[in-house]
Amino acid sequence: MNIDGVFSGGGVKALAFIGALEVLEEQNYYFERVAGTSAGAIIASLKAAGYNAKDLNVILEELSFEKLIDQPLSDQIFPFSKWLFLYFRMGLYKGNRLEQLLAKWLHKKGVHTFADLPKGSLKVVCSDVTLGRMVVFPDDLKEVYGIDPRTFSVAKAARISASLPYFFMPVKIHGKKGKSLVVDGGVLSNFPIWLFENEHGRRKRPIIGMQLSDPPDQLPERKIKNSIQMFQALFSTMKQAHDARYISTTKSRDIIFIPVKGVETTDFYLSPLQKERLLEIGREQAMGFLKRWSK
Repeated sequence: MNIDGVFSGGGVKALAFIGALEVLEEQNYYFERVAGTSAGAIIASLKAAGYNAKDLNVILEELSFEKLIDQPLSDQIFPFSKWLFLYFRMGLYKGNRLEQLLAKWLHKKGVHTFADLPKGSLKVVCSDVTLGRMVVFPDDLKEVYGIDPRTFSVAKAARISASLPYFFMPVKIHGKKGKSLVVDGGVLSNFPIWLFENEHGRRKRPIIGMQLSDPPDQLPERKIKNSIQMFQALFSTMKQAHDARYISTTKSRDIIFIPVKGVETTDFYLSPLQKERLLEIGREQAMGFLKRWSK
């Protein structure tokens, strides 16, 4: 059965998506179009390029998450300098390694720019903090920045969408109105399930969304004891509040909610056991979803 898929952000917790994809593929569900934000944009990009769950599992086994963290040379020499320069860099890590890895994986499938993908098969959500608006790649590239989407790197689009504020440095895009700083799509829409609906809420085919949280009416309360926890709570609340407006009871029926406990967005040092547990959570939630899902 052909479907469209939407993947939320969630950092390393997105490994749970691979487990859910395994179940869907075993039941012969095929993604015609995919969309995603942040880590979900990475999964969506790889799916659009032709990777299946088995392929993604192989990548996972080979991947060392700490290698994704690339410090500027000055920070390697003077470890405490990263906090001094954070004010100017607006991020602790460059994000270049992430983009290079994505480019390497996509290259194996013959994908470099959006011209190498079927038209409309991939949509990536980003946040332009200079213009103060959400942008969807490749759809908005021409109108907003004057960039031909056929020439724009898919790896760069996914890396921009995954630019968690203050963790990865924002990406600069030179467009019609000058330089824009573009960051994590989750700032404005962490779960863009609306992307595959027209203005009347109609769909071309069934949509299955995957969200790394509890349903909106079952979100746990947060314990806030310091400024860092306050910032995390503010960021999470902002993301959830925007998308909660679109997740009605009807739409919730089409979403695989994957609540992940005990793992944070930037826990790059997961053990093999923790990685396997994330896969298992994804499998469990997908199996439960398919038992009750009415297409």
